[in-house]
Amino acid sequence: MRALSAVDFVDSYMEAWNHHDPRWIADHLTRDGVYCDIPTHQQHPRHELVAYLANIFDLDRSSYKLEGEIVMGQNSIAFQYQVRPDTETPVWFGAEFVTLHGEHAVYIADYYKEPIRDSKREETQAQKYSKSGLNPELLEAYKQALNDLMIAEHTYLNSGLTLPKLAKLMQCSLNHLSQVINAGFGMSFFDYLNHHRIEAAKKLLSQHDNSRGAILSIAFEVGFNSNSAFYTAFKKTCGQTPAQYRRSQQIER
Repeated sequence: MRALSAVDFVDSYMEAWNHHDPRWIADHLTRDGVYCDIPTHQQHPRHELVAYLANIFDLDRSSYKLEGEIVMGQNSIAFQYQVRPDTETPVWFGAEFVTLHGEHAVYIADYYKEPIRDSKREETQAQKYSKSGLNPELLEAYKQALNDLMIAEHTYLNSGLTLPKLAKLMQCSLNHLSQVINAGFGMSFFDYLNHHRIEAAKKLLSQHDNSRGAILSIAFEVGFNSNSAFYTAFKKTCGQTPAQYRRSQQIER
């Protein structure tokens, strides 16, 4: 691999992140390529990476910068990057290891450690919300409306659901919806969405009828875009895999 092509790949990849363009980022992978978020133990095939990144960019508009030199091996690239959040959170760093096939990546492993929230950041968030015009009464009203949308209308089953789309359904601003989920439910958008999807999956797994088919079909049925994302979220929530949960329900019968 020529040094110039490695530099070009990283330059293009970093520019895609700075444009907050999920499809452009995904285009750096081969058709069967995989992006692996190491800290969260999630693997995202190219076909579902766009939706995953779109959700991230709905909430995070950080800027990214190459840090240090690009290290090249045979069909591989490694580099460090700097992340400058659009909030008062300190700058933090990460590293990516890329396995190449031609001009595209078959595997990207992303290692990073975000800074721990401190009291100053919490205070900043509180100040931001204090100016949002969302008083406690309106917050409770939005919480109820959001629960109705999720529980009665099963909106979480939409695998393409994003924060802006949900705000449109709620007929409220992005800022207000973020506050409702973060302050009202104590969750991130991802965790709130996955909470409802996992609860739905648990009901289907508990039924244990053969017509439900494979666990993968249940993952898609409740709104996940990939088996790996479903397994990761399920184990994080329940402390066991979907298959283990299904077996435990059989034993209890």
